This record gives sequence, C-alpha cells and structure tokens, in this order.
Amino acid sequence: MSEFITLEMIDQAVNVIRSKTNRNPRVAMILGSGLGDLAESVKPADIIDYSDIPNWPRSTIMGHKGRLVIGELESQPVMIMQGRAHYYEGYPMHVVGFPIRVMIRMGIEYLIVTNAAGAVHPDYLPGELMLIKDHISLVGMCGLNPLRGPNIDELGERFPDMSQAYNPELLEMAKEAAAEKNIQPREGVYICLSGPSFETPADLRFLRTIGVDAVGMSTVPEVIVAHHGGIKVLGISGISNKANLDGSNVTTHEEVLEAGKVLVPKLEAIVRGVLRKLS
Repeated sequence: MSEFITLEMIDQAVNVIRSKTNRNPRVAMILGSGLGDLAESVKPADIIDYSDIPNWPRSTIMGHKGRLVIGELESQPVMIMQGRAHYYEGYPMHVVGFPIRVMIRMGIEYLIVTNAAGAVHPDYLPGELMLIKDHISLVGMCGLNPLRGPNIDELGERFPDMSQAYNPELLEMAKEAAAEKNIQPREGVYICLSGPSFETPADLRFLRTIGVDAVGMSTVPEVIVAHHGGIKVLGISGISNKANLDGSNVTTHEEVLEAGKVLVPKLEAIVRGVLRKLS
C-alpha cells in the first residue's frame, strides 16, 4: 500500500464490497479479541473475507476471524468487522484506519466499536463492561495519528474537533439498554498503547495517574477516523484482566480470549438494545 490513503484506494474497496452484497448497512461494528461471536447472530448474512477486499488490512491475531459480516440485527442493516488490524502487527496508522474510511464512503451513520481491555482502575474486574466516555490518544500525541498525511476533503475537514468523539446520545442509549437487562457497566477513559507487549506495573501506575481507567491496543485510531468523517461512535471495552499495579499478576492473550466468553452475552444485550433504539 502507498504511503498515504487515496480516495481511489477507498473506492476500490467500496466497489468490491458492494459487488458482494445488495445490503446498505447503516450501522457498523468492530469486534475485538474474543468478542467476534456476536456476528454469528447475523443470519442470513453476506460474508466477505478481508483478503478479497483491495487495500484492506488483514488481521493476524488469534480471536480475529478477519471477515466482514453484512446483514440485519434487530431489524438494523449492519456491517460487522470480525477482527481488526493493529499498529503492532506492522501496519501504519493510516492503514489501521482504512476500513473506517471505507465505512464513511459507504454512508455508515453509526459505529459501535468494541475491544478487550485491561483494567487500570483498581476497582474494575474481569468480565465487566466499560462504556467509553473519552479516550487519551497517547500514541497519536507522539505522532502516530491516523489522519496524518494529505486530508481527503470528501471525508472530513483538516482539523476535526475531538471534544465529543464518543456520541453522548449513543452513550445514553447504551446505559438505558444495560439497565433494561440489569447490567451495570462502568464508564471511563480508555487509552490505546502501541503494543504488542502488555504494560509493566510502572506503566499502569503512570496511566492511572493521568486518568486512565482501561488500556488496550486498538479503538482510538478507528474512532478518530470515524469522528473525522461524521460517523457517530459508541465505544465499549470488555475488561479482560485486572489491573497489575504491583506486578503480582501475569497477563496473557489466552486470558483475554477466555474473558470474552463471559463478556459476549453482556455486550450482545447492550448492542441489541442500542440497535432497537436506533430503529
């Protein structure tokens, strides 16, 4: 892929996706590690492997199936990414954001982005959900912003405001949907680090000091691109492991995937509730 994304590259992907489905999705979802099984609820569905879409980054991580699932969920036309690309896999940030640019070009109105995240807040427990109310773009502050490069004016303005990157109305819908199912999610601040190494106890103490509640290796680049393009975003973190502030625990990817089994029913309940409210 070239150094920067062009409108032609985006439209190549859009054209292939449109050739493989007659559906016009209104809502997109990105499902993180261990959370991809929600897409199995979309039946009937048009399934497109990432490898069949020009310029689309392929996911190489266990727990990411690497395909688009397009169909209906709760009477809403949806496009679900089962797995995502990460910066730590070797992709530049503008490539990580490429699928979102395709969504913008396809007319997606809403994006529900999920991830498996580690707790930084000492009270957060594995198996809980956290509604993302804000993020810290530490990687972006250091120069790895997915909007770096020539601005594509057709997709958004050069200097997008990020004060409401997570849509307040969608956040309220998610809280209402959770209450209806007696789910009590947390609300907090998420930070994306580059990975792939997990954080040291000193890292986590630093993150807690600057106001972070949960940490992961995704989501923020996607949200920046989506908000740039006018898509309204709801972010949900599945807490997969407890804060290791004192170095007494060992965090593994297998632990993250195992936590997904507990998180998926809660996540599905909230997502379905939000989709019904969007109807």
